[in-house]
Amino acid sequence: MIARYIRTFESADPAWFYLHAFCQVSAYAIGVAGWGTGLKLGSESQGITYSTHRNIGIALFVLATVQIFALFIRPKKDHKYRFYWKVYHHSFGYAILVLGIVNVFKGINILKPEDKWKTAYMIVIIALGGISLLLEAITWVVVLKRKSRKSTKPYDGYNNGQS
Repeated sequence: MIARYIRTFESADPAWFYLHAFCQVSAYAIGVAGWGTGLKLGSESQGITYSTHRNIGIALFVLATVQIFALFIRPKKDHKYRFYWKVYHHSFGYAILVLGIVNVFKGINILKPEDKWKTAYMIVIIALGGISLLLEAITWVVVLKRKSRKSTKPYDGYNNGQS
């Protein structure tokens, strides 16, 4: 959400990037701890296998690890491959988000805690979704206003945009 919505505000550059990177690296560390816990619990549960939950967890770990390396291979803004890097980075990010949500539901179903825990998780996901929709609308308003201001600029002294 930081990269998607705060980046829109030019005054937030480059702070949004460092905040995004910090949150993602922190989330990766928590995810690795969860993955390690899953490996430990799985090894202690002889004869009990939750294949779907395990396979999604493995996929998440792989995707998240590749995504962390994106921090180190990110081309500069004007590099010819930056577009392709952004497609990869966004695609992996959204895949991780969706798979993570699904896998938490799978884990809740495995543990079978009181219904209040599943309800609480659903409320958090719905609230974050609602906040995202609100921020998406605000972002579009900001972007469209910015574009309309740029398109109505008077002659700038440089051939009026022509070569």
